[in-house]
Amino acid sequence: MSELILGIESSCDETGVALVRTRGPGTVPELLSHALYSQIEMHRAYGGVVPELASRDHIRRVLPLTQKVLDDARCTLAQIDAIAFTRGPGLAGALLVGSGVACAMAAALDKPVLGVHHLEGHLLSPFLSEDPPEFPFVALLVSGGHTQLMRVDGVGQYQILGETIDDAAGEAFDKSAKLLGLPYPGGPELSRLAQGGDPEAFKLPRPLLHSGDLDFSFAGLKTAVLTQAKKLGDGLEARKADLAASTQAAIVDVLVKKTLNALKETGMKRVVVAGGVGANRLLREQLNDACRKRGIRVHYPELHLCTDNGAMIAMAAAMRIEAGQQQAEKVYAFDVKPRWPLDAIVQQPPAAAAAV
Repeated sequence: MSELILGIESSCDETGVALVRTRGPGTVPELLSHALYSQIEMHRAYGGVVPELASRDHIRRVLPLTQKVLDDARCTLAQIDAIAFTRGPGLAGALLVGSGVACAMAAALDKPVLGVHHLEGHLLSPFLSEDPPEFPFVALLVSGGHTQLMRVDGVGQYQILGETIDDAAGEAFDKSAKLLGLPYPGGPELSRLAQGGDPEAFKLPRPLLHSGDLDFSFAGLKTAVLTQAKKLGDGLEARKADLAASTQAAIVDVLVKKTLNALKETGMKRVVVAGGVGANRLLREQLNDACRKRGIRVHYPELHLCTDNGAMIAMAAAMRIEAGQQQAEKVYAFDVKPRWPLDAIVQQPPAAAAAV
């Protein structure tokens, strides 16, 4: 029997709402409609996300977006079977808006609710694409705040292979862009500027590239960009595109080579890339080329679903329910988890669970 699940995302600076329909165990849920509002223009004046402004804007947007999603799907609130929301990680105030609205709406409708891990939403978002993956696979999760390599054997069955020990890849893009005087959001601006530059113009470091493990570090790269910018002085403007291209090349080089190492170590022949940085054109080109030569399948979310969105939250909730990992409940007291490691929701093996 199919169920309609409404998903609400409000962890940072995008308000997202979506509706999915489950289609039974072993099948991928169907995305019926989704709507997204980005706060980029509002935060641009401040050079970054202002948490209080983000929370207030979520309050303004979430209900109109919900109505749009229902209208687009030709559905009513009464037809919804469960409501999912992002419980964490993210900005506390922003998370509280989505959680509060979801639980209040569910209580009024006498429907169950389900809190979803934001990163699991990203991780499973490629299942929304026209070419969904199959388990098992290696996942490269690259966003503004997280960079991780994982082995994924099923919903809730995740093993972290490596992660950043300081800045994430998205932070490296954003912070380097700020050093170059580019507007917020810096990552996409740096990538656009890099298209007209020479990626070999400056020899920038590839941190931990030969570390022998699958961890990442991008803080040293940011320092190298700052040093190079200072050396150029008044000549920075003329060489800005070259420095942007060299920075992007360094980040992508590390991401691609570490991912290939993870595939080699696990013996997997399938990789999933998710998170905002997964939209980067150079990353897609180089990873696609490297994997094609090795007979490895690569899967991405659709470009418009790489950033935060409600579709990935509704999808993750539906897949957790279908896999028997979690059930929506009529419990309307809620909390949020601004800091919430993904391995905290990993399913324990039967032997480990019995020992607890």
